[in-house]
Amino acid sequence: MRRSRKVKGKETVEVVFGITSLPREKCTADRLLQLVRSHWGIENRLFGARDVTLKEDACRVRTGNAAENLATIRNLVLAMLRRLTKSGDTTAIRQFGFHPRKAIDLVLGRQ
Repeated sequence: MRRSRKVKGKETVEVVFGITSLPREKCTADRLLQLVRSHWGIENRLFGARDVTLKEDACRVRTGNAAENLATIRNLVLAMLRRLTKSGDTTAIRQFGFHPRKAIDLVLGRQ
């Protein structure tokens, strides 16, 4: 697959090779592109939100199961925000950061 992007006016091109277990008759170029895009959609929706919105990569917790437990809590927070709010993750987290009582009320069902 050939990827190109422009950053600050400079274009870069990258050629990426992949391996699949799909048989040739089920692995058209369009199908492969769909699979790659769906993978990045999941990546951007979950991990991108956890890192960008909740600053997961900046967290330096490394003791015992703490990092895994915090990742679970972050996933729970994002799932709740998606289910209970109409705004995006970043907007909702910013809003609740400024007004923590609203977050508590939302969790307790006192909207």
